[in-house]
Amino acid sequence: MIVMKTTQARILSILQSVAGIVERRHTLPILANVLIRKTGGNLQFTTSDLEIQIRTTAELDGDAGNFTTTVGARKLIDILRTMPADQNVVLESSQNKLILKGGKSKFTLQTMPAEDFPVVQESPGFGPVFSVPQKTLKDLLGQVSFAMAVHDIRYYLNGILFVAEGKQLSLVATDGHRLAFASATLDVEVPRQEVILPRKTVIEMQRLLSDADGAIEMQFANNQAKFAFEGMEFVTKLVEGKFPDYNRVIPKNHKNRITLGRLPLLATLQRTAILTSDKFKGVRLNIEPGVLRVASNNAEQEEAVDEIDIDYAGDSIEIGFNVTYLIDALTNMDQEMVKLELSDGNSSALFTIPDNATFKYVVMPMRI
Repeated sequence: MIVMKTTQARILSILQSVAGIVERRHTLPILANVLIRKTGGNLQFTTSDLEIQIRTTAELDGDAGNFTTTVGARKLIDILRTMPADQNVVLESSQNKLILKGGKSKFTLQTMPAEDFPVVQESPGFGPVFSVPQKTLKDLLGQVSFAMAVHDIRYYLNGILFVAEGKQLSLVATDGHRLAFASATLDVEVPRQEVILPRKTVIEMQRLLSDADGAIEMQFANNQAKFAFEGMEFVTKLVEGKFPDYNRVIPKNHKNRITLGRLPLLATLQRTAILTSDKFKGVRLNIEPGVLRVASNNAEQEEAVDEIDIDYAGDSIEIGFNVTYLIDALTNMDQEMVKLELSDGNSSALFTIPDNATFKYVVMPMRI
C-alpha cells in the first residue's frame, strides 16, 4: 500500500514539526517513533515523550484506505535530509516494514505496532478556550523564558507560570535570583486560571511558534494544557506545585529612577563582563547625578570601567549584580529605552519599559 506520495520538502517539514520532543535514547523504544495514522488522503502524525504529545494533520497523495503504524522519527528525518528538496518521495507499507523511495534510493525501515504507542489521555476537565496571536505568545515567551530555573530542586521554578484572568494573560518566570513578568490583552474575558508549563514544553513552543498572523488557541485543566495552531495540537502535562507570589516580589515605589538607552547600557555591560571571572560574574554599578559607572575586576587583578551619561538627580547608589542577569534581560527586549528603578544598594532593582506596564524584570543585588 502506498501510504503517501509527496515532495521531500513537504514531508520533512511535517516530521520536523512533531519530532522536537523525540529523544534519540529512551527507556521505552516506541517513544523514538512517530505514529502515522492514515484515513483516506488524510494523514495524522503524532509523537510523545509521555509528558508532551504533538500531533499534526496533512492531506497527502497515496492509496485509498486506512492504515496505522509507527516508525523511527529521527531515522526517517535523517534519511529525508540527504535527499533534494524537490525530490518526490513515496512511503509504502509491506509486511511490518515501511519502504521509503526517492529517486534511485530505497530504504526499508522496521515498524512497531500502532496499538503499542502511548497516546496521551486528555483531561476531561479543560477550561474555556481562549486565543492570542501566535506572535504575541512567542514574544511573551521570549520576554520571560530566560529567567526560568534549570534543574532546580524547587521543581515548580523549572517552567513558566501562565495566569489568565479577565482580559489579561500574564507569564512569569523566576530562578530565585531574578524574576521576569510579561502580559498581553485577550480578546475575551476568561475566569482566573493559573498553571505552570514545564521547561521542555516552553522550549518546544518557542521552536514551533512563528510570527504568522494566525491565532493560537489555549485550554487549561488541572493537570494538562492544550494548544492548537496551524493544524497542530500540542498537549502537555503541567508542573504541580505552588508558584511564588510574584506580586510580592515585584518592588513598588522605588524612589530612584533612571531612563536610558537599552543598547548603550547593553554594550557597556557586555564590555565590562569581559573582565569578570568565570565563576563570579559580578559588576558594580555606581549611580550618581549625571553618570552611571559600571566596573568589574577579576582574580588576575584586571579591571574594566565604563561610563554612561544619564539624566538623573537622585541618591548616589553603589550596587552589585550578576552581569549575566542584566545582559539576558536587555538582550530579550527590543525597545529603545529602558527604565531602571532602585531604592538603595541592598534592595532588588526593577527594570521596566517607559510608559508600558506589560513587562517587569526584577533582579536581586549581589555582594561584590
